[in-house]
Amino acid sequence: MQAHIGDELIIRGHRVGEHDRTGEVLEAHGPDGTAPFVVRWDDNGHTTLFFPGSDCFVRHLARHAGS
Repeated sequence: MQAHIGDELIIRGHRVGEHDRTGEVLEAHGPDGTAPFVVRWDDNGHTTLFFPGSDCFVRHLARHAGS
């Protein structure tokens, strides 16, 4: 899984009725934008070092020219 700064990670809910969890990628510590990622979670504002599992995917957000 590759992600860039500003992309969004989304973790699918594990049970019926459980909401997805989203967070913004602040850093990618692996080679070529791979995990682990430093993520700021939208639900609580906490920043964590995150190793994604199979329930996670990346939403690549549009980048402005020059970034």
